[in-house]
Amino acid sequence: MGRISTLVLIGFGAFFIALAPLLRFWAADKIISAPADQFGISRLEAKNARYFSLQDLKVLTGDLDIIVTTRGDVKEATSERVVWDEAMVVNDVTNKRPLIELSERRSAFDRYTGEALNCCGASVEKTPVQMEGQVYKFPFNVEKKTYKVFNATAQKAFDATFVREDTVNGLPVYVFEQQVPPTKTETRTAPANVLGIKDATGDVQVDRWYDGKTTYWVEPVTGSPVRQEVQRHEVLKTQDGVERSEAFVATAKMTDKTVDELVKNAEQSKNAINLLKNVIPLVLLIVGVVLVVAGVILGLRRPAAAA
Repeated sequence: MGRISTLVLIGFGAFFIALAPLLRFWAADKIISAPADQFGISRLEAKNARYFSLQDLKVLTGDLDIIVTTRGDVKEATSERVVWDEAMVVNDVTNKRPLIELSERRSAFDRYTGEALNCCGASVEKTPVQMEGQVYKFPFNVEKKTYKVFNATAQKAFDATFVREDTVNGLPVYVFEQQVPPTKTETRTAPANVLGIKDATGDVQVDRWYDGKTTYWVEPVTGSPVRQEVQRHEVLKTQDGVERSEAFVATAKMTDKTVDELVKNAEQSKNAINLLKNVIPLVLLIVGVVLVVAGVILGLRRPAAAA
């Protein structure tokens, strides 16, 4: 009976010792991933924004309420990827102009690295788009380096450069900045008189040009952005390259409530990762060592007791 107890203790101890690094270096990385059943609503606000109103046929100035809804497509998710659909609604609060802009995006990305995958109907405004770079989140264990991040307006990926460390609601974060150079996003027609073109009549072709800067505050363990600020600058230019009107000029910032919720979620995820990668493996290792030592001591004492 004593020999069996010794073997059981040593066996369980060895099992726990072997399980600790397995959980720490392999299983945790498989368990920790972006959720397939994502659902979230983020709100941003832009004070004194300027935009060309199709309803008024002129540039208006007002405070904007921006609502971004993200929902995961569970049916398209696999063990390696997730697919999220996003809808953005922009309302002009000041001038009581609802739905001044609507946009849609469908993105597939690696659930562990956050990098874009071109599958599952990835699109912007229902038009297929080749995506690259980070989408929605940075990788787990973010480094202080430059990452490519997909920009939905320009429909390309641009560098997001690490600039500094910071805190958001007491949570340590890394700050990244992405600068998008002037990029033509569409061509359309508009009345010449509305654009102030005196030497033309009827409709003229205009190009919409976008440039901007996006700042991300990212919790480095989870790779989750907890705060975001978007400086958006769009103008209308005629084919001769002359700027004729502002199209959309605004600096949008996440509301305090949205930031609070994102920080709370990031803290919970960070604690769960710490539990899986550090606390539980350490406990398993300690328990395993104790069991092995107890088994060895019991084995050494048994012959003496028998004598």
